[in-house]
Amino acid sequence: MTQLQKYTWLIDTIRRAGKISHKDLSDRWSQNKDFSDGHKLHRATFNRWRDAIYEQFGIMIDCQKVGGYLYYIANPEDIDEDKLKKWMLDSFAVSNAIGEHLSLKGRILVDEIPSGRDHLITILEAMKVNRIVKISYRPFKRSHSYTFTIEPYCVKLFENRWYVLGRNNRDEIKIYGLDRLEEACATDSTFKLPKDFNAEEFFATYYGVVIGYGTKPERIVIRANEDHKHYLRSLPLHLSQREIEDCGEYADFELYLAPTYDFVMKLLQMGAMVEVISPTSLRKTMKGWISDMSELYKND
Repeated sequence: MTQLQKYTWLIDTIRRAGKISHKDLSDRWSQNKDFSDGHKLHRATFNRWRDAIYEQFGIMIDCQKVGGYLYYIANPEDIDEDKLKKWMLDSFAVSNAIGEHLSLKGRILVDEIPSGRDHLITILEAMKVNRIVKISYRPFKRSHSYTFTIEPYCVKLFENRWYVLGRNNRDEIKIYGLDRLEEACATDSTFKLPKDFNAEEFFATYYGVVIGYGTKPERIVIRANEDHKHYLRSLPLHLSQREIEDCGEYADFELYLAPTYDFVMKLLQMGAMVEVISPTSLRKTMKGWISDMSELYKND
């Protein structure tokens, strides 16, 4: 077990408990024999971990002395408001939880995904010092790869795939799936990241990773039926989504984004459970796709 796993175990255990004594922490640690070999969590070790967690993550583990010396996360908002930090801690927490229950491996199912992990490390290291990266990229519709350089601006995880957004050697800002990279290596050349570039703002009006430069963001209203409206409430399609009306049998939701190809595909995926109310142009797009799909089955 790495130190990072130990730190995330401690953070997650305290987060889930709300407040917890050192004795209870030590007992829970010793019960995880795959991690602790049955050893207790000594106070000196616990204090070292507290200090390291604050230095690495900025997360403060404080002690409530009134009522029994209970430990708690003093600044939970720093986790909840930082999407990357929350995602990382949650991911490690899930990994730790599964690691504790490897005896159940036949009953824990996961999808195999094309993560592009090896290339991700190369690109992240290049991003830290703003180095230009040479990549060999093979699009899905091509039989061979192309080699060129990019200035990596940011990376994005979307639907279990990693992507890199960067300026290529044609001075185009494009996005590339890491699982489509055959090679990636940092060069000795560096670049200057534009001062006004903000990754969250860049993707704010896009559904996923399709950059529709010719598709402008607009107000979109969709109607979800009684069964699906609850799903959209629990898992919004976009950060801009808000519910504007609930009529019992259906609910209307408003979004503000560019109706790019991947957003249209997502709507089609939901079938008859969701209807586009506006704009008219998007209704026509949906109608066209549905008509084409109907043609495929017209002889059945």
